[in-house]
Amino acid sequence: MADMNTKTSSGLPFMKMHGLGNDFVVVDARLHPVEITPALARGIAHRQFGMGFDQLTVIENGTADAHLTFYNADGSTSAACGNATRCIARWLMDESDKAELHLTTDRGDLFARDAGRGLTSVNMGHPQLLWNEIPLAEEMDTLELPIEGAPTATGMGNPHCTFFVEDAEQVRLEEFGGRLEHHPLYPERTNVQVAQLVAPDHLRMRVWERGVGITLASGSSSCATAVAAARRGLTGRKVQIELDGGTLWIDWREDGVWMTGKTMHVANGVFTSEFLASLR
Repeated sequence: MADMNTKTSSGLPFMKMHGLGNDFVVVDARLHPVEITPALARGIAHRQFGMGFDQLTVIENGTADAHLTFYNADGSTSAACGNATRCIARWLMDESDKAELHLTTDRGDLFARDAGRGLTSVNMGHPQLLWNEIPLAEEMDTLELPIEGAPTATGMGNPHCTFFVEDAEQVRLEEFGGRLEHHPLYPERTNVQVAQLVAPDHLRMRVWERGVGITLASGSSSCATAVAAARRGLTGRKVQIELDGGTLWIDWREDGVWMTGKTMHVANGVFTSEFLASLR
């Protein structure tokens, strides 16, 4: 198996990881810089002709333990990806034998720690609650948007639109999410969540990710939904969220929104030079 820190003439090493089925291709570029073009990201993302992923993440050197850059399956970039951050934080903690990490992203500084019992926690930072921070196209109250269903808008380094419904399973998410992602109130498009309260401080959530589609889990979406539920008085600031791929625990504290859950490092591999050349 190729050393994950070495870019060879025969190809590009990568790792496959997932957080509750939210899956990632991860490239370690700390020793050898790697240029990710939109075409390369889209090619790797294809689940038949490439490897497939919800997000592609590049690990680079930075001012802290590492800097992370995220790409969506359509080749666009995202400032935040909570589950990918947790997966990579777990790998970096195992590599360095550290129990806590300081990571940087386009979202800002994120802090991760070993939560014990195979769980990893990441502080996703403070939520963005003002219309121009999220951003929305015009000034308005972000608690209830003038969209049918009165969703809540939240920024977590990427924009979110959260609908609270009676039964999340009955929503035709492929049609619903695809339409709302491009709503004119969201100039940078949006992630879309449908969530229902199943018990005190316990939510069931399904998610449509901007630039990706339906995913089994989303960390930033879970944080945004927990914040929205607390703001609307549906829950407290500490909630359990059930996603299609498993459970996340969200805790909105004074220092930011903490997310805790399981991670999985599935495999190491190498993209061949033939494959990479086909995407130029």
